[in-house]
Amino acid sequence: MTPLTPPPARRILVDGEPTLIDPPVRGTMEPPSLSANARNGRGRAPAEQVTERMRIESVSLAYGEKWVVRDVSLPVRQGEVLALIGASGSGKTTLLRSLNRLTEITTGASRAGRVTLDGEEIEQIEVNDLRRRVSMVFQQPNPFPMSIFENVAYALREEHAARRDRQRRGRRGRRELEPAVIDAVRRAGLYDEVADDLDRPALRLSGGQQQRLCIARALAAGPEVLLLDEPCSALDPISTATIEELIVGLRERVAIVIVTHNLQQAMRVADHVAFMHLGELVEYGTSEQVFERPAMERTREYISGAFG
Repeated sequence: MTPLTPPPARRILVDGEPTLIDPPVRGTMEPPSLSANARNGRGRAPAEQVTERMRIESVSLAYGEKWVVRDVSLPVRQGEVLALIGASGSGKTTLLRSLNRLTEITTGASRAGRVTLDGEEIEQIEVNDLRRRVSMVFQQPNPFPMSIFENVAYALREEHAARRDRQRRGRRGRRELEPAVIDAVRRAGLYDEVADDLDRPALRLSGGQQQRLCIARALAAGPEVLLLDEPCSALDPISTATIEELIVGLRERVAIVIVTHNLQQAMRVADHVAFMHLGELVEYGTSEQVFERPAMERTREYISGAFG
């Protein structure tokens, strides 16, 4: 067998002596995915005012005999984005859905502990009213099979109907609704792309545009809390970046809770992070603290990619 000949050495000429740096201490190297840009949340300033809207107190959730969330306590504040992170099956989506009582749709679901909205236990709030005040945007965009305008107007009409006596309420006309529809579409970062054709069928929009329309529909009812369940998982990187920018901008006017498997996304948009594992809250803190100085070994393992 003919021995392999090594390739010729490539020499790089430099003007002076290279500067040597010490190698990282073993165990302290930052995972490659944790870029400085993501850690810094794009350098955004903190919100001018932070107000607690919801409080989760010692909440446990079960489906039948199976407990999927155990003894979780967290604040949900306007002026902040709270990200729930963790591996699949950690209970974060179940916790998110419990905040506007969507878990009740599942037969055998039960809850222990308290969840309050502006100090009132959510069990005491009429469920449709609760879901207007605590709106949810799902993983897959789900626009109604109607126009862009009517998608948003639907939410406005529902809110209007809930506020009026049944015998007196009537259908609100387009002219009356138009300013509020445009405001919601604008707040969702979609208006410049659809301003000339609000009567276009919503199902003809791109996936990213459909998701922003769903956000506009949720915002139209004037919620106090916006729940986002993996809102970018089905979207391309450009649409994802647009929605992330939107999330950060919205936090001044509405409390936001987002479930995401994407740690980069959590670092970019979240002010506070809650890491869940097997239904338990392992660690809660600022985004910087959780990702750069996690207190718990299990958190360090998760963000370094050891599992998940």
